[in-house]
Amino acid sequence: MEKEQHEQYEYARKRLKQKKSLYFHFVLFLLGSIFLSLANHFKIFGFESNWSLWAITTWTFLFILHFIKVFITDRFMNKNWEREQIDRLIAQQQRKISQLQTQIEDDSSNKPL
Repeated sequence: MEKEQHEQYEYARKRLKQKKSLYFHFVLFLLGSIFLSLANHFKIFGFESNWSLWAITTWTFLFILHFIKVFITDRFMNKNWEREQIDRLIAQQQRKISQLQTQIEDDSSNKPL
């Protein structure tokens, strides 16, 4: 039972670290977007075009990818999912091996000497 509790603790710690990183990314995104908008408005970097819109759009896309990874992908494709997939693949291999063995035995018994 202790091993299961340790695995649950490690999983919870990993998820907490992922969520904390995502929240930090969100706050950084908000502050960075405000800075980029102000820098563009006051032409701090000397560019005439609306470059901050492109930078914020790109950053938004990256934040959405981070969000999907934390709340969708890693939530469902965790270690339990990996174990289930490995067990399923091993079971398929075992079935194929037993089918081949049965086929070889049938072929060898039907072969005339």
